[in-house]
Amino acid sequence: MTTQRDPRLLYGADIRKRILDDVARDIDRLAKSRRVGRLVSVGIGDIEEIAVYIRGQARAAAVVGLPFDEQHWPADLTQDECKRRLVEMNDDPDVLGVILQRPVPAHINVRSLQSAIHPLKDVEGMNPASIGNIVYNQMALAPCTAAASVEMIRATGMQIKGMEVVVVGHSEIVGKPVAFMLMAEGATVTVCHHMTRSVAAHTRRADVVLVAVGVPGLLTADMVKPGAAVIDIGINQITDADGKNRIVGDADTMAVADVASWTTPVPGGVGPVTVSMLMRNAAVAFEKQIDLGWI
Repeated sequence: MTTQRDPRLLYGADIRKRILDDVARDIDRLAKSRRVGRLVSVGIGDIEEIAVYIRGQARAAAVVGLPFDEQHWPADLTQDECKRRLVEMNDDPDVLGVILQRPVPAHINVRSLQSAIHPLKDVEGMNPASIGNIVYNQMALAPCTAAASVEMIRATGMQIKGMEVVVVGHSEIVGKPVAFMLMAEGATVTVCHHMTRSVAAHTRRADVVLVAVGVPGLLTADMVKPGAAVIDIGINQITDADGKNRIVGDADTMAVADVASWTTPVPGGVGPVTVSMLMRNAAVAFEKQIDLGWI
């Protein structure tokens, strides 16, 4: 029995399939000239809370024809040892790309480790060099969630050039990069954060609202312009009155869907597309490594 989709919601499954099909063709083409390296997933310490994400990445890698190496490192591994292992992967031609799973233990500086991964093996687009390149409109290896959000906007059929976009949240991995990516495509972008005096005053005029702050139900229907698109990037676990846990976004989804033309559900919206963007980045990295004679 299949669940009927709500026509008010913009699901990521079809977009994910299209991107993965394209990536599979790219990998097949590149594999004719060079052996395909493996994607290495690195989880440090207890990975129970991220196990579902790792399984999703492994499934997507299998679809596009990329070997997936899931590594679990001890929680008490030192920062220096973690960095040493990552640097070894930079020099290993059998490693196509590295995925550093988060969260990490408290004694680990995740930004320092991300910096240790070579930009052309940083398939998540999280190396400071990768994020910095966005300022110069170089989007080849952009942060996956930010890139997925842009893909979701494209899927609405709206023209990004000239549109008014409000980004609620200014994190280094989503808010800031997606703002630069949309500006590069000709959008006028406003970024709101915890010091913004009236978020609603900004969101009500936007053609597209992207929200990524980690606050369940923050974006309500009265904050959205009729006909706008809402891209909900938030992922929050809440407990209902009956004690059951469920995942929700940062928007009051169904109420917002009655006002907006497109609203992404959580789960099932941006998340599936994020994984496909990870695979697209891997294909781009593969081609660049071939061009540079690394493999």
